[in-house]
Amino acid sequence: MRPDILNPLFAEVTALKGVGPALAKPLDRLGLARVVDVAFHLPTGFIDRIAREDLDMADAGRTIVITLTPREIRSSNGRGPTRVQATDAAGNYVSLLYFGGHPGWAKKLLPIGEPRRVSGKLDMYGQDLQIVHPDYVLPLDEAEPGGREAIYPLSEGLTSRRMGQLAAQAIERAPDLPEWIEPGLLARKGWPGWREALARVHADPSDTVARTRLAYDELFANQLALMLVRQSSRSRRGRALIGDGRLRDMLALPYSLTGAQARTVAEIEGDLAQAQPMLRLLQGDVGAGKTLVAALAMLVAVEAGAQAALLAPTEILARQHLESLRRLFAGLPVEIAVLTGRDKGRVRESVLMGLADGSIHILIGTHAIFQQAVTYRDLGLVVVDEQHRFGVAQRMMLQAKAGVAPHLLAMTATPIPRTLTLANYGEMDVSRLDEMPPGRQPIQTTVISQDRLADVVEALGRHLANGGQAYWVCPLVEESEKSDLAAAEDRAATLKARFGDRIGLVHGRMKGPEKDAVMAAFSSGALGVLVATTVIEVGVDVPNATLIVIEHADRFGLAQLHQLRGRVGRGSGKSNCLLVRSGALGETARARLALMRETNDGFRIAEEDLRLRGSGELLGTRQSGEEGFRLATAELLSELLPVAADDARLLIDRDGGLSGARGTAARLALYLFERDAGVALLRSG
Repeated sequence: MRPDILNPLFAEVTALKGVGPALAKPLDRLGLARVVDVAFHLPTGFIDRIAREDLDMADAGRTIVITLTPREIRSSNGRGPTRVQATDAAGNYVSLLYFGGHPGWAKKLLPIGEPRRVSGKLDMYGQDLQIVHPDYVLPLDEAEPGGREAIYPLSEGLTSRRMGQLAAQAIERAPDLPEWIEPGLLARKGWPGWREALARVHADPSDTVARTRLAYDELFANQLALMLVRQSSRSRRGRALIGDGRLRDMLALPYSLTGAQARTVAEIEGDLAQAQPMLRLLQGDVGAGKTLVAALAMLVAVEAGAQAALLAPTEILARQHLESLRRLFAGLPVEIAVLTGRDKGRVRESVLMGLADGSIHILIGTHAIFQQAVTYRDLGLVVVDEQHRFGVAQRMMLQAKAGVAPHLLAMTATPIPRTLTLANYGEMDVSRLDEMPPGRQPIQTTVISQDRLADVVEALGRHLANGGQAYWVCPLVEESEKSDLAAAEDRAATLKARFGDRIGLVHGRMKGPEKDAVMAAFSSGALGVLVATTVIEVGVDVPNATLIVIEHADRFGLAQLHQLRGRVGRGSGKSNCLLVRSGALGETARARLALMRETNDGFRIAEEDLRLRGSGELLGTRQSGEEGFRLATAELLSELLPVAADDARLLIDRDGGLSGARGTAARLALYLFERDAGVALLRSG
C-alpha cells in the first residue's frame, strides 16, 4: 500500500488549482492524469526573456519583456493582421501584430492608454520594430519579471507558461523525503535532494546536475525493484527438472544446432537441473533459432514428468507456434494443445481437462492460459515469447500459477541493447543467440522514394509472375491523417484493381477466424500479396514470401523495421526488402534507413536504435508492457545505470535491504517511481 506521505502527489490532476474538465483534456492527451505526472513532465528547453525598460534595435531577434502602452489599433478588412501601435516609457514605438482572429479580441487584450506587460520576440520590419503574436500580455499587477522560462512538450489547449504554473503547484505538493542514495555517492556527485532537484529542473531546464539526479533516482528505483524480484524468485521453493533424453533422442532434426544454440541449450539444462527456479532471457535475432531452443527446453520438462506452457502475445503467433511444434514433434508421444481467448465450449473444456489430468504435456496460447479457471496437473516450465511485450509484474504472475514455482524462459526476437537488458531484465540471466543457422541468406534492402511507387508496383507484378509471394506493410499513420486500417484498405483496393483476387488484407481489428482464413490462404499460396498493418510484425512464417514492401518506412523505429524485414528471408531463396520513404527526411530518419540498408545484424541495429532515438522512445517501452522511463534519457541511461545497479546491490547486501534506515527511504522511492509492483508480488508470494 502506498505510504500516506506520497498521497498528495498521486491525487488526480484536477486537485491542482485551475484544472477543470476543459484543461484536464489536453493534460490527459499528454498522459498527465495525476499530480505526480505533472511533476515528472520535465521541460525540454527554455527561453531567456530579457527584461527591458526601453525598446532598443540592438535587441532585435531576442525575446524581451517590457511595459508598453497601446496607442492605436488598426484592423485590416482583408486577410492582413490586426496592428496595435504601442509605446514604451520613453515614447519609442513598436507594432504588435496579430494574424487571424477577431480584431475586437486585440482591443480587449490591449485597451488604449492602459499599460501592459508584454513579452515576445522583437523583430525589425524595415526600420520599424515589431512583435508578431506576443507570447503573453498581462496587466501590471500580474506582471512577470522575465528571466529563464521553461518550454514543455504540449498538447493543443496548453501553453508552456500554464504548464509551468501547474508544475509549480505539483512541486508544492511534493513532500521532503528521506535520502535513499548512498551518502558517499551523493557527496561525490554533489547532487541536491530529489525535491530540490525537481524544482531546479522546472525553473532552469539547463540544470544538468539536477536533471541527472532525477534520472538517477528513477534508475535506482528500477534496479532495486528488479533485484528484489530476483531475490524473491531465487528464494522460492522450486524443483529440479532433469530429463533422461528419450524424447530429444527421438527428434529427427535435418540439421545440427549452431554453436550458439548448443551453448544456450546447455545453459538452460543446467538451470532446469537446479531446485532454484530458472529466470533466463533468451535473445536472438530474427531467424536465429530461438523456437528450437525453447522446444528442447520444453522436452526436458516433459521428460522429467512435468508440463510446459508457452505464452505468446497474439493469437496469430500462438497458432504459428502450434503448427511449428507439431511438425517438429511429429511421431513423438507428446500431446500439444492451444488455448486462446476465442476458444469456447467443448474445445476449451477438453483442453482444461487435459491440463488438469496431465494428458496435455505442452500448452500454447495467449494470456488465456493463465486465467483462474486454467489449472495444470504439474506445470514445471513457462516459456514467454516476445518477452518485450510483458512487464516484470506479468512475469511474476506467470510463476504464481503453480504450487511450486516453475522455471521461466523468456524469449525476444527484438535484440535489446545491453544497457536496456540490464534496465528491463535485471532480475534475469541472459543468453544470446548471436549466430545464424547455415543457409540463411542476408536480405537485400533497398530504400526508394514514395515518388517511385509505380515502379514498386511494377516490380511486385514481376515478382508475382515468377511465382513469388510478398508482404505489403502499410504505414504507422500520424494522428492528423486517416487510420492505419484505412490506409491498408486503400492500398489493398489499389492492388486488387491491378492484380485481382490474389491480394489479401489482414489487420488487428479483424475477428480471429477471419484473420486465420486470410493467413492460411497466404501460407498455402492461394494469395500472392498480404497487405497488412504492423499486425504481421511477429508470428508469420511463409518461406515462399521473399519480398516485403514497407510504406513510409521513415515513420518506423529501427527495431520495428528490423522485425518487419524478418518476415522474409525465411526460406532458401534470395529475399528483398523495399523501404518506401517520404519525400523530405529528417536527419534521424535518414540515418535509420541508411543503417537498415547497410546491415542485417539485429544487435548492431538495436545499439544504434538506442543512440538515434535519444530520450523518450526506448524501444517503445511505454507501449510494450515494460515500465518505461520518464526522467532518464538514453544518454543518461548508459552513464547512470551501472552506478544505480551497484548502489541498489549495496543497499541489499550491506545496508539491510528495505528493513534498514536507508531501506525505509528506498521503499518510498519504489512507490514514488511506481516500481512497487514487484515488491507487492514479493510480499504476497
